[in-house]
Amino acid sequence: FGSNLVYVTMTIVDGPTENHGSTATDGTKEDYNIFRDSPLRFMGYANEVGESFRYQFPRFVMPSYVLAFGYCTMDAASTGYNAYTTSKNQTTRSRDTAIATFDTLLWQSLASVMIPGATINLIVRSSRMAVARATALPVAVAKWLPTVCGLGSVPFIVHPIDGGVDVLLDNTTRKWLGPEKNNQSKNITYQSNSQ
Repeated sequence: FGSNLVYVTMTIVDGPTENHGSTATDGTKEDYNIFRDSPLRFMGYANEVGESFRYQFPRFVMPSYVLAFGYCTMDAASTGYNAYTTSKNQTTRSRDTAIATFDTLLWQSLASVMIPGATINLIVRSSRMAVARATALPVAVAKWLPTVCGLGSVPFIVHPIDGGVDVLLDNTTRKWLGPEKNNQSKNITYQSNSQ
């Protein structure tokens, strides 16, 4: 992505970790990112909430995806702007900006919207089918249990999906567009692995 950009080194550890501001490889704290370091981060969960309530409030599903993709787009735009303003190499500035923006948009789209949305949809649909086969449940329980299952599964799917998307991108687009072909560390430009 260019030798003058700041790289964030991610270390995979056992169990989930919080990332409130990333640390650059030189040990300095990166700038505050409102999209990852504030309550605005929860906008990435909007579509998971919409999917959980799909059968009770179907009209809220599409707006929940609009909010989640809007969040992804704004984070990518912010990352691109940050890459543009911090790049000291005039000849690679446009490329660095495009790659940083693309990487963030792709990661956010996969890890915050597409994969979690499909997963929650599958969980809610499966639990709804299981509840339909159970004849002894009260009507209110049968109606709301799939929604509770969908919402309750969010904390358990976030970190595995984030990690899986990191591995996917590290072994595909980041290798193809990355700075060194032989670099074995997980260097990701302006990328957080928390959701």
